[in-house]
Amino acid sequence: MDPGVSSLDQVLLHGLQKVLGAPDRLIALHEPEFGGNESALLQECLNSTFVSSVGKYVDQFEAMLSEFTGARHAVAVVNGTAALHIALKLAGVQVNDEVLVPAVCFVATANAVVHCGAVPHFVDSHFDNLGVDSSALAEYLQAIAEPAPQGLRNRRTGRRIAALVPMHTFGHPVDMASLLEVSERYGLPVVEDAAESLGSTYQGQHTGTFGKLGVLSFNGNKIITTGGGGAILTNDAELARHAKHLTTTAKRPHRWEFFHDEVAWNYRLPNLNAALGCAQMERLQDLLARKRELASRYLAVFENGDGIRFIAEPAGCRSNYWLNSARLEKPDMKARDRLLTVANDAGYQCRPIWTLLHKLPMYIDCPRAALPVAERLEASLINLPSSAKLASLRQ
Repeated sequence: MDPGVSSLDQVLLHGLQKVLGAPDRLIALHEPEFGGNESALLQECLNSTFVSSVGKYVDQFEAMLSEFTGARHAVAVVNGTAALHIALKLAGVQVNDEVLVPAVCFVATANAVVHCGAVPHFVDSHFDNLGVDSSALAEYLQAIAEPAPQGLRNRRTGRRIAALVPMHTFGHPVDMASLLEVSERYGLPVVEDAAESLGSTYQGQHTGTFGKLGVLSFNGNKIITTGGGGAILTNDAELARHAKHLTTTAKRPHRWEFFHDEVAWNYRLPNLNAALGCAQMERLQDLLARKRELASRYLAVFENGDGIRFIAEPAGCRSNYWLNSARLEKPDMKARDRLLTVANDAGYQCRPIWTLLHKLPMYIDCPRAALPVAERLEASLINLPSSAKLASLRQ
């Protein structure tokens, strides 16, 4: 056996065991937690019979999200992909446009672009914060883009570049100040993919509130869950009104008449899911505190790890540590896969980052920048068990 790989095995397993103990069953990557008013609110919702897209819990959940994030408006929808789809439409993305998306990203982000009839255009990431690299992006746009009557034009494809979608990867805020400077220079609307970063802040401001619009996700593996679910965040009252209209089949309010004034979608979050979300929001601060405690333990054991380092929140940011991640100091796909095998065999459910989007069959021909950092991240990142309840395990 290669001695270097064997050494990394021991570093990873020692760190996992020190933080989580010896498992008697598989320790999941990230599990939801229900220990508050979830059952009571769900039962109340059932008793009301308002379980679909109309009901008090939808309004309450949106208000709680708005208050927590600081966004003036929150529109609850069925999932994060739907939120991204509508946000991109509202940002002006049209058929045959291009949208800048990090190659290090969950597939839903690129899928939402395609749902608009547009084309994902993949860009590179920053090695430290894992999000879009503003300097690399500016240099790339200088090389391939030019002003045109309809906006920014990709001189290589002739298509309009219509928007930028930065993602706060694993809950770590990207450098929004630098990205906003680039986006303003090139006239690009920003739609923030904050699906993973509820509870994360950049320079004291909540993620998802910097761009024209932002989106959240409440899938079963997120910080809080509504089973499925997502939300659109914006400070623009008209965008919020239109988002709610488009996600409610564009039906004009009326006591009995069904009149719809544009092509739209049935994307509103059901009241039953929203009831679960309200109960989860009541517990959010506690969940975040325990996740930070778990992250601090990982940081301590991997701080001097030989060949493996824990990824801590960027300077000036506060991360929700949705998924805790370790990074091989020497990127190596074979070593990464061996470590994943060893960890899972030992009872610790660890995962790699997603396959880079430009490598997926449906996106292999999409335009892309050089992606050296994305490729290094793919060959080096390992996600560690991250459920909030794991903070209660004794070291």
